[in-house]
Amino acid sequence: MKLAQRVTSIQPSATLAINTKANALKKQGVHVINFGVGEPDFNTPQHIQDAAIQAMRDGKTRYTPVSGIDELKDAIIRVVQEDYGLSYRRENVLVSCGGKHSLYNLMQAMLDPGDEVIIPAPYWVSYPEMVTLTGAQSVIVPCSEKHGFKLHPDELEKAITPRTRLLIMNSPSNPTGMHYRRDELAALAEVLLKHEHVAICSDDIYYRILFNGNEWVNLAMLDERLKNRTFIVNGVSKTYCMTGWRIGYMLGDAKVIRQATNIQSQSTSNPTSIAQWATVAALNGDQSGVTEMVKIFEERCRFVLECLNQMPGVTCPSPEGAFYVFPNFSAYYGKQAGERTINDSLQLAEYLMDVAHVAVVPGGAFGEDNCLRLSYALSMDDLREGFDRVAKALKSLA
Repeated sequence: MKLAQRVTSIQPSATLAINTKANALKKQGVHVINFGVGEPDFNTPQHIQDAAIQAMRDGKTRYTPVSGIDELKDAIIRVVQEDYGLSYRRENVLVSCGGKHSLYNLMQAMLDPGDEVIIPAPYWVSYPEMVTLTGAQSVIVPCSEKHGFKLHPDELEKAITPRTRLLIMNSPSNPTGMHYRRDELAALAEVLLKHEHVAICSDDIYYRILFNGNEWVNLAMLDERLKNRTFIVNGVSKTYCMTGWRIGYMLGDAKVIRQATNIQSQSTSNPTSIAQWATVAALNGDQSGVTEMVKIFEERCRFVLECLNQMPGVTCPSPEGAFYVFPNFSAYYGKQAGERTINDSLQLAEYLMDVAHVAVVPGGAFGEDNCLRLSYALSMDDLREGFDRVAKALKSLA
C-alpha cells in the first residue's frame, strides 16, 4: 500500500528505539542498565496523584475546552510571572498533550514549505523531524564542544537568511545539559533584534533543573521586542515526574496560539481532563519535592563526571542542568573487539548494549556523532554498575 511521502522522510525517535531494545532484553531476563531514559526515576508526588483521584471523584472526566481549563491556564500564567517576570493572558496559552505536542502544534501553525528553521546542534532528536513534517527545512548549526556546545552570535548571524522563520533554543539542553547564561543570551539577542522576521521557540522543559546556583533566563526575558516574537514551550513531565501524564503548554502571540489551538482541535482535541487538574495541583502545590529532586540530580551529575574523567580519552563538558551528560567517545573509534570495529556512535552504542548490557543513545541522533548521550536518572547503584560495565567494555577495545 502506498504511504504518504511525509512519513517516509522522517526517522523514528532514537531514544524510544533504544528504550524498546533495552526493555526487550529485560523481558529475556537480562539485567540492562538503561542510560537512555529521558525521564526522572522518581514517582509523581503524592499530592498530584491525589488531585487526579479527586478530579475523577468530582466527575471532572468530560471534555474540556480544547486549549485547556482556565484554572490551569491561570496557574501557568502565575508561574511564568513569578519565574520569568513575564505577563501573559489566557489567550496567549495553549495546553497540549505534552511538550512535544506543543512543539508540533507550533511548527504546524507557523511553517510552510521553503521556510527555514535554525537548530543548534547537538539538538533534541525530534526537532528536525517535526520541521520535516511541515515541509520546511532544518538549518543545522554545529556548536563545538570547546564552546560548551552553545550557539555563538557569529554562527547565528551566518545561518539567518530571508527564509528563516524560526530559531529553536533549548536550555538547559537535551542532550548536553548545558545552560545559556544571561550574557551569552544577550549576545544572541543583539543578532536577533536585527532580524525581525525570525521568531524564537524557547524549549524550557528543563528550566527548573539547574545546578550550581545558575540563574534561570531565556531570550524572552531580555527584551520586550523578543518576548513578542518568542514562544515558550514547557510542561510538567520533567519537573514533576509526570512523563506519562502528557501535559505540556505553550505561551506566545495570541494569533499563533489561536491557530495552533485550531490544529489541536482537529487532532487530539483537549488534553486529558484528569491530567489537567493534576497539573493545577503540581503548579500551585508544594514545590519541596522539586528542590529535593534537583539536589539529587546535581549530586549524581558530580559522580557521573568523576566516572567519565577516569576513562582514558573521554571528554565531557560539565552539565549545568537537566539530567544528561554528552561525553565524547571518539577516541575509541577505529578500535576493535574481535572482528567488530567501532567507527561511529551507533556502532559504539550497539557494542555497549551487546557486550555490557548498557543502553546509551548514539550522538549521531542528536547531530554530534563523536558523542553518546547518557541519562543519570538512575539509582546510584545502577550508575556505579553501569559505569563499571562501560569502563570494562572500553578496555576490551584495541
